[in-house]
Amino acid sequence: MHGVPDHAESPTTRAAEPHRRSVAAVLFDFHGTLAQVEEPHEWVLAAAAACGVTLDRIRATSLADRLVMAGRAGGPLPARVPPRLAELWADRDLYEHAHRAAYTGLAETVDTGIDGLAEALYQRVLVPEGWVPYPDTGPTLTALRQAGVKVAVVSNIGFDLRPLFVAWGLDELVDAYALSYEVGRCKPDPGIFLRACGMLGVDPEETLMVGDTPADAGAVAAGCAALVLPAVGPGRRSGLGAVLDLALTTSR
Repeated sequence: MHGVPDHAESPTTRAAEPHRRSVAAVLFDFHGTLAQVEEPHEWVLAAAAACGVTLDRIRATSLADRLVMAGRAGGPLPARVPPRLAELWADRDLYEHAHRAAYTGLAETVDTGIDGLAEALYQRVLVPEGWVPYPDTGPTLTALRQAGVKVAVVSNIGFDLRPLFVAWGLDELVDAYALSYEVGRCKPDPGIFLRACGMLGVDPEETLMVGDTPADAGAVAAGCAALVLPAVGPGRRSGLGAVLDLALTTSR
């Protein structure tokens, strides 16, 4: 009896093969994906120094623990948001003034004994020195650029990220920025992902969103694929090599 040769593919075999979408563009979350805020005690030491106060490391660490719990931009969600800050907190990623007022207001709930510290702490999030790009961020963005894959940063944030990328020498590797306070939409709203795709001139079906939270996976509702990687501390590799494994083997 004549059978199907071992090397031949049956219709059933072909149908079972997974479909791999081509990747024309990658959208990246910022915090926890491309960069991380500086260590908490370094944050407090630098802010105190800007206020003319020199702290020893023990006191800086103690203050940092309390300030992070109160709520730090780029840090975990606050344990409690005072009612007087509730509206600002809800709007923090839609308006610059709300972002600043929400986080300085949270810092002011901690009695630090240092005049002006709340504002100085907030200033750290606005400058490149207050952030640490992950070691694999630059190489990943470079590889995507060399492969002709477009890149956008999509972030729920209340201030401009562009100066940070300029300072790090990464600005020429990013084609567009879809920032919530500029777009008027916050992740997981599909609108912010669609706006990013529009900025890049790509179809969502050929776009991969990379982030570290379920909000980033909201890109699926916009038609994009999504990859969620766990955030790691500053200075550690964030696993962005997985992006290259997906994007460069399927890029057009």
